[in-house]
Amino acid sequence: MDRWIASLQPALLEEAFSCVIGILRGGGPLALMVSHTIGVVPAFLRYQRSGRSVTWDSSIPVPAPGSKVLLCEDIAGAGHTLKDCSNYLQRLGLQVKILTAGFDDLSVTRPDYGLDGRGYQLQFPWERQAYTAAYRNRWQDTHGRHMAQDHEYDVYALDLDGILLPDIPLEYYAADLQGALAQRDHLEPFGGVPPWGQVKAIVTGRPEMDRLRTEDWLSRHGYGAATLIMRDTQVYNDTPQQVAAHKARAIVQLACTHFVESDPVQAILIAQQAPLLRVIWWHAQSRQGRLVGAVSWSNPSARF
Repeated sequence: MDRWIASLQPALLEEAFSCVIGILRGGGPLALMVSHTIGVVPAFLRYQRSGRSVTWDSSIPVPAPGSKVLLCEDIAGAGHTLKDCSNYLQRLGLQVKILTAGFDDLSVTRPDYGLDGRGYQLQFPWERQAYTAAYRNRWQDTHGRHMAQDHEYDVYALDLDGILLPDIPLEYYAADLQGALAQRDHLEPFGGVPPWGQVKAIVTGRPEMDRLRTEDWLSRHGYGAATLIMRDTQVYNDTPQQVAAHKARAIVQLACTHFVESDPVQAILIAQQAPLLRVIWWHAQSRQGRLVGAVSWSNPSARF
């Protein structure tokens, strides 16, 4: 979105907007990006869906009648938000153009500036909790009127080896598979595992053939109630890329917002495949976590 806003700079400068106005909360980040890109002061509107009321929510005064302003929202949706906010500004005598990060097949309003998301499901980083079961159920029950804070809907999934118990080095498996498995079966869990929040599942790269012995270990150490997702070797082989693909797919299907992974390479690969997911690389020995993000990058002009 930041790169897209930057690409619009010439067109937005030519518009000579006197103010850029974000609809709180989704339009706030975009309004600030535009403000930095074209040097125009930002302001904000607050919209209440229940009563369809619009209020000016900013420390600066409303621009003078006749001024041209840019109204920002994350998506042009199927509801009334953009229409009501645009009408509010027009009644104040302002010329209004609209920028949204995306519009789709259900959009009531077509923005002057927006990414075409028709045929796709558009997702935004600040809406990751909206895909959890608890969030959806609460929204349906209350029509959005009595929602908890977003972070209260966070749902975690955990890696197993290196998180709940020590990792066995790969060379041990290569040298003596049965001996390494037996050693793993008798490992004690790490003490004082952090309270990561609501843990929905354990998602491991261990193959399905290890399910019985893995469930036995989990039961013996108090984790028997956890949902256990293991790797189908008919679909995913044991290369790092395939193991990461297995984990990323499972976590997204579980509608989790966070995943705690013990291997840094796996954490990077998972973050690349599931960009909305909060991936934490956890180093058990130092009890430190690192939030990981990754996108593909190449530099064909590099010379050594």
